Amino acid sequence: MSRRRPYDDDDGYDRGYRKKRRVSDSQELEDHLESLILQVGEKSTSSLESNLEGLASVLEAHLPSFRSKFLRLLTYCAVKMPEKCTIYSTLVGLLNAKNFNFGGEFVEQMVRIFKEALKSCSWDAARYALRFFADLVNSHVIDANSLLQLLDNMLDAAKEDNVPDVRRSWYIYAVLSCLPWVGRELYEKKEQQLEMLLTTIGVLLNKRSKKHVPALRVWTIDVPHTQEEYLDCLWEQIRKLKQDNWVEKHNPKPYLAFDSVLSEALQHNLPNILPPPHHDNYTYPMPTVIFRMFDYTDCPENGPVLPGAHSIERFLIEEHLHQIIEMYHLERKECATNLMNFPYKNKVPLEYCIVEVIFSELFNLPQPRYLEIFYGSLLIELSKLQPSTMPQVLAQATEILFLRIETMNTACFDRFVCWFSYHLSNFQYRWSWEDWEECLKLDHEHPRPKFIKEVLLKTLRLSYYQRIRDIVPRSYDCVLPPRPQPFYKYLAEGSSSLAGNQVAQQLLAALKDRSCSPEDVLGLLKELPNPLEEDEGPEARYNPLKIDIFVQTLFYIGSKSFSHSFAALAKFNQVFKLLADSEEAQLCILRSIYELWRNHQQMICVLIDKMLKIQLLECAAVANWIFSKEMSHDFTKLYIWEILHLTINKMSKYVNRLSREVGEAREKLARSGAGSSGEDSDDSRDDRPTEEMVERMEERLETAQGDQKNLFLIIFQRFIMILSEHLVRCDTDNKEFDNYWYRWTIGRLQHVFLAHHEQVQKYSSTLETLLFTQDLDPHILDIFHQFVALNS
Repeated sequence: MSRRRPYDDDDGYDRGYRKKRRVSDSQELEDHLESLILQVGEKSTSSLESNLEGLASVLEAHLPSFRSKFLRLLTYCAVKMPEKCTIYSTLVGLLNAKNFNFGGEFVEQMVRIFKEALKSCSWDAARYALRFFADLVNSHVIDANSLLQLLDNMLDAAKEDNVPDVRRSWYIYAVLSCLPWVGRELYEKKEQQLEMLLTTIGVLLNKRSKKHVPALRVWTIDVPHTQEEYLDCLWEQIRKLKQDNWVEKHNPKPYLAFDSVLSEALQHNLPNILPPPHHDNYTYPMPTVIFRMFDYTDCPENGPVLPGAHSIERFLIEEHLHQIIEMYHLERKECATNLMNFPYKNKVPLEYCIVEVIFSELFNLPQPRYLEIFYGSLLIELSKLQPSTMPQVLAQATEILFLRIETMNTACFDRFVCWFSYHLSNFQYRWSWEDWEECLKLDHEHPRPKFIKEVLLKTLRLSYYQRIRDIVPRSYDCVLPPRPQPFYKYLAEGSSSLAGNQVAQQLLAALKDRSCSPEDVLGLLKELPNPLEEDEGPEARYNPLKIDIFVQTLFYIGSKSFSHSFAALAKFNQVFKLLADSEEAQLCILRSIYELWRNHQQMICVLIDKMLKIQLLECAAVANWIFSKEMSHDFTKLYIWEILHLTINKMSKYVNRLSREVGEAREKLARSGAGSSGEDSDDSRDDRPTEEMVERMEERLETAQGDQKNLFLIIFQRFIMILSEHLVRCDTDNKEFDNYWYRWTIGRLQHVFLAHHEQVQKYSSTLETLLFTQDLDPHILDIFHQFVALNS
């Protein structure tokens, strides 16, 4: 018998290969089990019930090896795949029936995830975890009494005093939104406790303030569809579900097939979970108003019926579609495919449901969840996937929106314009324009002709003038935008009589020569007299004639393209800085740009955006220019508000960047103070900020925040002034104040509050003290109170 050790004949390579092979086999098995868990409930030749039964047996057999992996995967699926909630709760129920200890560990893990989600303000994760707890009652994993105790604790958080309404609302919503899953089980076994729960919710809902609702409505009237606040709508849907004995027909209920097995399993009790107390740094989900565009009369008679607005199925379908959009919003093609492959598409008019959900996200106030262009590109992909039905439904939706546009929120009006022009540009601008001809006879400030004019202006940015000229009938000439070309007054007829015309001609000739330097330009401009000296004497702070001639001539030379204009700005940056060293001078620059490019709105927007970026213009100057008397005839046009919002955004991004840099510097300073043992490398010491550096950064931040506050004060003060003047004038003349101009202007005020609510919120107390005082007209003051109520 050989006494040699085993494997002596094998070399190291063979031993290593066999070890790697064992590891590889184990990894393959683990990956296979993971894919089985993640894909359960998706397309399969077998029934869902047999797949669940087989998977539960396989997982139970491998529990000793992959216990922690299974726990991690199943808790992930419970929170991240809420559309398969009942499938995973059934799977956990089957595993609990086979292995009680594993069921207990899973519940403990879910409790930890739920608590952490509440503490970290991960509100969707917390709501999905709560819903999963509710469905675990159906699969006999959790005792119903312990779930009811948790729901009572959640409602206790909604009863707290001195906390924001948005906190109370979320806790009520979280409880209400899990009842469609567990309502039937509680109704059959805990009817009295369920009734008490609903009574408590009803009392809490009646106490809520709804001051914020008008600011979040897409339409100002409830005809033909009621615009309900999200909690009120869900409450009505739950009440309807209760009338139907808690029977809903949307969610799959695979646990019913295993009732005999699950009912014999031991159940677990949830620990007493108390929601964390409110902290000032907690941010809660904003309230919403449910968007309704279609009802069953809008859908084909021979197809599936659209569930009613107060049926729980409508809530479940819409939530499922929102979840698909959330999951695939970074990939529009996958998103469109998954929407069209909706599991219950044969039970509902799917195209109508999808279009309504997409427009509800696009028109969501204060802001859409994702970039507006995502929704436009998604609708295009859906039209490609379903060319026989989706384009017709979209056309029908567009007609409905156009017919109701008179009562549409101003911010939503802007988004509708942007979406429709983008959509047209992808379908060769084909539209039944003749159907809208009648509205061209209306007042030019009426939303319908205004919508058409703004759409044509937007399509002009995506095409060229003659193309847009050819797509509309001749009857549209009254709303067709002018040809987008510069008006250089120093070459126009009769320009010889203009002051400084000779210098303008010399400057024009000089700028055409590429060798022209900033010094050459300043030398030519030096000859111009200052018209302000007659009033202010030789101490006049700026020369409007110099600015006008320089700005108009320079941008006329650079009028071929945006790139030419940017190159001109870069080359003569120093001239701008010398001429525009005060706000009055910057206002003069803006007036000159407008005079040159009045027929090219996009060029005005792009130039102002660029000049803000390179700090040739201050934000306050742009705001004052927008509200100046010279711009009154353009005041209700969309491009003006595009400029205002980009100005506010520029300031907000600057403040946020400085704030982030100060925070990072403070952290580095604190770390260096705590770890100053002399062991730091030279590089880390060089990177470490000093106390003086941090103080200088904080001073810059304070200055920027002061500028931001000043910008908002200017904007809101000018709004108040023009609106108050209008109201007084109408009262004096005994005229109706609620005209189109007033609606556009009050809508723009509301839009500024909503679009920049996070920044404006920081200064709300200052605004209330200085501007929005109690003696202000109630029509204006009400807009401010609606804004304050959003986060109160």
